[in-house]
Amino acid sequence: MKLQEEINKSEGFGNLDHLANQIVEGFISGMHKSPFHGFSAEFAEHKIYNNGESTKHIDWKLYAKTDKLYTKRYEEETNLRCHVIIDNSSSMHYPKLKQQSLKEYNKIGFAALATASLMKLLKKQRDAMGLSIYSEEYEYYLPEKGSERHFQLLLHQLEETLKTIPQQRKTETYTYLHQIAEKVKRRSLIFLFTDMFQSNEDEQRLFEALRHLKYNKHELVLFHTFDQEKEVNFNFDEAPKRFTDVETGEVIPLYAENVKEAYQKEVKDYMLHLAQMCLQYRIKYVPVDIHKNLNNILTTYLIERQKFK
Repeated sequence: MKLQEEINKSEGFGNLDHLANQIVEGFISGMHKSPFHGFSAEFAEHKIYNNGESTKHIDWKLYAKTDKLYTKRYEEETNLRCHVIIDNSSSMHYPKLKQQSLKEYNKIGFAALATASLMKLLKKQRDAMGLSIYSEEYEYYLPEKGSERHFQLLLHQLEETLKTIPQQRKTETYTYLHQIAEKVKRRSLIFLFTDMFQSNEDEQRLFEALRHLKYNKHELVLFHTFDQEKEVNFNFDEAPKRFTDVETGEVIPLYAENVKEAYQKEVKDYMLHLAQMCLQYRIKYVPVDIHKNLNNILTTYLIERQKFK
């Protein structure tokens, strides 16, 4: 999927930057009377210029009228650092698609689009962003910065991540979360996109790693990313199926209807358990169906930003 080329088309996943901008602008215009004061770093007031200060924000038009130097002050300056973490294991590439588009994309496609949209909001808020991507190895790391060149590097990496579909690539998430925690030194707002597929014996180690991410007073948001129709509701037709574990290659032949009720109960209990564990460890848990719009992601960022002091 070539993200930088497709978005100007009437259909297709396309130019990620342009698409993310459309999503964000639509989101902002739909907010109307927003509770998020100072959004988009709106101009607030003037203050008298003092010798030695930067001349970057001097209001020269006001100087022409008053013959005095004033600088502009803004509601929001760069005061937040955000680090996005994306799970790139094989299960995040479900459902398997020949080509991703706006009509149909999988979990990793959703995570990439959501991240690009967050980048647009971060730029509007003059905030800095970093990115980590992991699977069976720590694939990519870029620290938090706010320059235009930096955002283009992040956008390019999101494109690269979507080019290759990993085969039977599982991951020990907790291993890489510990490594990321060691890299993100300064207090940040951390967003983690993952489908939370791991074996039961790894759960305690996973939450120990999540606690590590909160060690330096970071705020952590877990976006539990899934396909509601298939992975939660288990809606398949009545024909016999061969279900393949994309991370191990194990194949299980069965009729979906025979296990649907028990499966739904297990998944419901598991998600409730995750929510309770996150509450216990003071991690914000946000379940995300990839077939819903991105407003929940963007609203979460704005709410957490307001709380981040």
